[in-house]
Amino acid sequence: MLNKRSYKDSKNALVLTGGGARAAYQVGVLSAISKFVPRNHGIPFPIICGTSAGAINTTALACYSSCFHLGVKKLEWVWKNINTSRIYHSDGIRVFSHLAKGMLASFQADYANKSARSLLNNAPLRDMLNMVVDFKRIDTNILRGYLSAVSITASSYSNGDSISFYQSDESISPWFRAKRRGEPCQINSEHLMASAAIPLVFPSIKIRQEHYGDGSIHQLSPLSPAIHLGGENLFIVGVDQPKAPLHSKVNNPHPPTTSTVAGHLLDTIFSDTLHSDIERLERINETIKLIPPELRKEKDGLKPISSFLLNPSHDFNAMAVEYFSDLPLSIRLLLRSVGISNDSESSIVSYLLFEKNYCRQLIKLGFEDAMEQETAIRKFLSLE
Repeated sequence: MLNKRSYKDSKNALVLTGGGARAAYQVGVLSAISKFVPRNHGIPFPIICGTSAGAINTTALACYSSCFHLGVKKLEWVWKNINTSRIYHSDGIRVFSHLAKGMLASFQADYANKSARSLLNNAPLRDMLNMVVDFKRIDTNILRGYLSAVSITASSYSNGDSISFYQSDESISPWFRAKRRGEPCQINSEHLMASAAIPLVFPSIKIRQEHYGDGSIHQLSPLSPAIHLGGENLFIVGVDQPKAPLHSKVNNPHPPTTSTVAGHLLDTIFSDTLHSDIERLERINETIKLIPPELRKEKDGLKPISSFLLNPSHDFNAMAVEYFSDLPLSIRLLLRSVGISNDSESSIVSYLLFEKNYCRQLIKLGFEDAMEQETAIRKFLSLE
């Protein structure tokens, strides 16, 4: 049976990608993994990294890394009882007044204090994070040896860099690479709000003198933070589901709508770079095998990195169509105004559908997908 220390020495790293409401799928995967870990044991991932909505799940786990079962249960309870109003304003008055304020702001003078503009106002998310997440526990778990490091990635609109805000012990040094860097900090709700600010949908967040948005935008190397923090066995939960067209017509004579194109752009932001990075990782591993072991020791940091990617087995978009009517009326009207309905091909609904019935289905899917690969997951994480 593994103990707390053996988990920390395992070099296992958890990588959670973005995807708005789709991140509920990650909770299902984690719930399955918790079945493989003895109760009252710490998290089997001493290094955890998240982006966008995955950053929120990551931080919640970091706060309860001393008891993996408890952390997953709390996270699962939140997602299973969530509703849209807890994430962004969804009543008609505030939805359309927010849009009106954004349009009026375009007429303000340059010297005026301007607020970030967006389609929706996710101020309720900040309130929920400050109420549910006890950020002080992160340092406590690092000091007690249950956690090595936690990283939250956001994108800087000021310079176009991908910034990984990380919290760890003093052994981890900041890193600087082309268009990406690691910055030590005390993680708080503003870092999570920045990382989860889906472009155009949610407002950007100002941290110190820079404006930040969703961490997936400029994240050319999603695996980089976990590797820089010492991860050698990367367990990755993605959101790249099988593409099943909602309509039976194979040759659609009509061009894609604006909403369909926007959905494709979001899919690209949240999934394409991950697959490219995994392919790059595998090629580097093959190259390292050609280097004699004695020469590898001379090159500091040159080591093979193993990875395990778990993607959903079903189409999130098709699932979201079934629960479109669960969205508040004002949000449905807003989406219809830009061409998104319950039978449209846009994937945007699957990102914004923070309703418990939909999220529960994603959790169930994640749990089933992970349980189907129980043997492989146990072996990869050394949980046998």
